[in-house]
Amino acid sequence: MSKDRNNALGLRSQTGYLPIEAYGLIGNMHTCALVGIDGGIDQMCWPEFDSPSIFARVLDCHRGGHFSISPSYDADKAAQEQYSPPTTKQAYLPSNNILQTRFLHEDGVVSLLDFFHRPIKDKVLQRGEGNGLKKWLIRRAECIRGEMELDVECFPAFDYARLPHTTEIVKATEGTCVTKILFRTEKEDIAMQLEATIDSEEGRECPVINFKVEERPPHLGPGVTCKVKLREGQSISFVLRCANDAAKDATAISTELLDGLQKETSTYWYNWISQSKYKGLYREAVQRSLMILKLLTYEPTGAIVAAATFSFPEDIGGGRNWDYRFSWVRDSSFTIYILLRMGFTAEAEAYMNFISDRLKFSRNKDAGLPIMFSIRGDTELEELELPHLEGYRGSKPVRIGNGAADHLQLDIYGELMDGIYLYNKFGKPIGWDLWVSVRSMVDYVCMVWKSKDMSIWEVRSRQQDYTYSKIMLWVAVDRGLRLAEKRCLPCPNRNNWMKVRDEIYETVMVKGWNEEKQFFCQSFESKAVLDSAILIAPLVFFIAPNDPRFLSTIDQILRPPEKGGLTEAGLVYRYNTELAEDGVGGREGSFSMCTFWLVEALTRAGRYDKKYLVRAITIFENMLSFSNHLSMFSEEIARSGEQLGNTPQAFSHLAMISAAFNLSRIQSGNFDGM
Repeated sequence: MSKDRNNALGLRSQTGYLPIEAYGLIGNMHTCALVGIDGGIDQMCWPEFDSPSIFARVLDCHRGGHFSISPSYDADKAAQEQYSPPTTKQAYLPSNNILQTRFLHEDGVVSLLDFFHRPIKDKVLQRGEGNGLKKWLIRRAECIRGEMELDVECFPAFDYARLPHTTEIVKATEGTCVTKILFRTEKEDIAMQLEATIDSEEGRECPVINFKVEERPPHLGPGVTCKVKLREGQSISFVLRCANDAAKDATAISTELLDGLQKETSTYWYNWISQSKYKGLYREAVQRSLMILKLLTYEPTGAIVAAATFSFPEDIGGGRNWDYRFSWVRDSSFTIYILLRMGFTAEAEAYMNFISDRLKFSRNKDAGLPIMFSIRGDTELEELELPHLEGYRGSKPVRIGNGAADHLQLDIYGELMDGIYLYNKFGKPIGWDLWVSVRSMVDYVCMVWKSKDMSIWEVRSRQQDYTYSKIMLWVAVDRGLRLAEKRCLPCPNRNNWMKVRDEIYETVMVKGWNEEKQFFCQSFESKAVLDSAILIAPLVFFIAPNDPRFLSTIDQILRPPEKGGLTEAGLVYRYNTELAEDGVGGREGSFSMCTFWLVEALTRAGRYDKKYLVRAITIFENMLSFSNHLSMFSEEIARSGEQLGNTPQAFSHLAMISAAFNLSRIQSGNFDGM
């Protein structure tokens, strides 16, 4: 994507929307916000990741709500050839999650800093609020050179733009530089306070803040707007917080206070990323991915959301729009592995405790485990459609909740057991109570492994015997046996576990193999369908990376779709949506996670044949070019090269780190397997 403001404004003016990749992420491990390259906050749920949105312009440019700070834009002037509108550069401050957006013009330069406050000391293992965290969204604009006029607009749209509100401006009292705006709803606990303060120095002229209340249908309540002209050295700050919190906290907003909070936040992020043990190639991209994963962590429980957003389309105008603000069991293995290998033991332990609690306390009546949970561990994730929202660029329906929550997806036991095994290996030895839960889970796997399920891709058609699911069921039993042997733990059903493990393996090699086309198929019933999920096989040690059957499957995946493969322009699709019966319909882009899985599979094969290593490096570096200007990856990449799906996606970044980690080890000759 072009990283200047001209193209961003062009798209905004044509469609009302920025490209999906035109955003940066800020957060405080309770919630987060997307900040557009043009200075607009277009999505924010409050006060937590899965709370209803306050800003959701990215899902409806007319009524979704936004908070924008950007250079005044005169369309008439812009139409004149001699006029050049400001351009934008956006980057994180070094080793930080404080986002800087710079507006540059011949007449002046303005720097906009966006962040949520973080206290210096990390309390990731503590439940509760008493950690010095101020749940404040802070926006600070400073003129670096010349002068520039800014347009400031704040139009909240509470409860996914379903709840009306009133707006009141409280003028600054004499002797202060703070203006307050109160946004109230009929629900007393849903109210926000915006405070604007002038960062002035003694003897220096102050900019003028003069907010106006403005009705802008179809918004269900008025917003506020103002124009502020900043000259060199002048700056203004805005704080958005819960009105009830503001009533309890009498702390006066001041330049000195905000300077201190910014310094605390900057120090926190610098100290956190300094713990990283990663010293290999691609360090900048890996560190940014780690910072994003931290932003996607829900501090009170240690859960990690699959993505920061909901209902971003997998195909523009299509219906593949899902809510990813939940924690999937499937992500557990990659998450624990990456956090531990990168040196973030506290986060790994917090996430492991979250997953372990689910295993102990969240089993279904049949002893099975739900596939996903809320960030608090709940399982009631009813899927609803919001017909009043038009969706990103007309991509309906807009969904909240997730109907796949009650799906039967048997692969989750393999990912979970792999995560527990890796935690025992690289983290802390597991305790007796968890081992008892593990034994029960493996016994359950031995009982149900022949059942059909809905697959890793959460299809909405019929259940089948998916090859990926069978492989992960093998992993579940295998890791149980490894744990028992490594720790000499009592295993009453050891003989049955060994028998079942062998049966699953034999079944996959016979029924999951398409002899005619020489590849592992998507399911036993769909032997003609190729699925990139099979790339996980050598990563979980189901099959040797140089096994002829696996290499033949890789070769087939590497072919373009028109020749029966799944790779196009170095990007990998999950499966051919025209051949596979997934019950969803419509097209989708290539899958970021699957591309990184291909890199890692090729990397492992490259230990034995250098041509695969060369291919791995080429595909990996090509894939890095499809991140946005802030090294963020969404779920998918369109044929046009633009990002699709919810963003940033945790699994994409986890798979990227894993691929980079193993690619660096192979290149340095320091590969030791798992």
